[in-house]
Amino acid sequence: MSEPACRSEVARLMRQISEANEAAYQALYGLAQGTAQHAFITARMERMGEYHEQLVELVGEHEAALLVCCVLDGDRAVSRDLLCDITSCHNVG
Repeated sequence: MSEPACRSEVARLMRQISEANEAAYQALYGLAQGTAQHAFITARMERMGEYHEQLVELVGEHEAALLVCCVLDGDRAVSRDLLCDITSCHNVG
């Protein structure tokens, strides 16, 4: 996979992790607080795990963990910079 394609795939996975995390957070603490099903939140967390595994395949275990932590912390600038570092320094693809 070329570097731009890999960056695009990693960015897509990071966006999906962020969306799944936000959905689970809203289910737990949002306007529907108390009405969200445990299964809904569990499904989102499991999906995040699947996305993480795909990231591991693309960038390695350590780097994938760093990217997920940045996404979950909501630090998009750091995760964007980290993504550039990972894909260029580690010759991903």
